[in-house]
Amino acid sequence: MNMRTLPPTDKRVQNNTNPKVNQAIKEQTLCELNELHGYQRTNNKMLNHCINELSKEWDTERFLEANAASIILISSILGLKKSKAFFLTGMVSFFLLQHALQGWCPPLPIIRKMGIRTADEINNERMTLKMMRGDFSEVPDTVEEMYEMIEK
Repeated sequence: MNMRTLPPTDKRVQNNTNPKVNQAIKEQTLCELNELHGYQRTNNKMLNHCINELSKEWDTERFLEANAASIILISSILGLKKSKAFFLTGMVSFFLLQHALQGWCPPLPIIRKMGIRTADEINNERMTLKMMRGDFSEVPDTVEEMYEMIEK
């Protein structure tokens, strides 16, 4: 397999997500950031709290890994205790491999519609909050401009 044909790691989930879903996730993030924009340089405690909370948010990778591991564990136990018909490990492993290589697997559209974000999307929000907090010398006027600057 030629590694150059694989999508870049940082954009593979977004590239395999419906553009409308990507846009909805971005709009939700911008809406929340705009609500916080009034706290810019006046309430660093609130912005610090939001930045810390982002460190706890599960991204798509963690969500998929935890769910796949849970399915494999449960199906293995049921396969050993009840019936071999419960063994789903091969199918789940294939989906994980497909996701690792291509950035897509069958549960991904559902996960993205649930609003589960990529690590990049979470980091973009974190960096925008840091801009709002005053961590950088040059800061655009609007949240949208801040976010666009970080996306580049």
